[in-house]
Amino acid sequence: MISKRLVTDWVETTLATASGRPVGDGRKPSSGAAPPYYLLYSVDTNLSGAPLADLNEDGSFVYQITSVSGPDPQNPRSTADLDQLEWMADKARTVFLGRDPATGLWLHPMTVPGVSCMTRTLEAEPGGIPGGTSEQEAGIMTYVQRFRFHLTTA
Repeated sequence: MISKRLVTDWVETTLATASGRPVGDGRKPSSGAAPPYYLLYSVDTNLSGAPLADLNEDGSFVYQITSVSGPDPQNPRSTADLDQLEWMADKARTVFLGRDPATGLWLHPMTVPGVSCMTRTLEAEPGGIPGGTSEQEAGIMTYVQRFRFHLTTA
């Protein structure tokens, strides 16, 4: 059986390591970091294949990655920056969808014991447009992306 907890840990650790930015698990990072940072949400799980008693199942897990841009704490007159926000979104796509052009292998292979990643996809947001919000008073901007990982234990 695929342990979703281990997959979630891999997603969080891989994004934080590859981007160099803090990642909060459904809330602001526990380090108390000021933006920019990412928020990670587990939003969907589908299991298929073998019965639960059989260890050879497939799983499809969806994670929402929200990029958060905000004001520079050193500059009280600053605000969120669209350029920074798009850099963060690009970085997240590269982390999870990027491949080595010479080998075709993932730039960041999944290292969850007993699990192989068959495919990874970027899902469209409900309504067909990328999610993004702006909180003008707080100077915060967000950009939402959802990544689906199709996994197997075989």
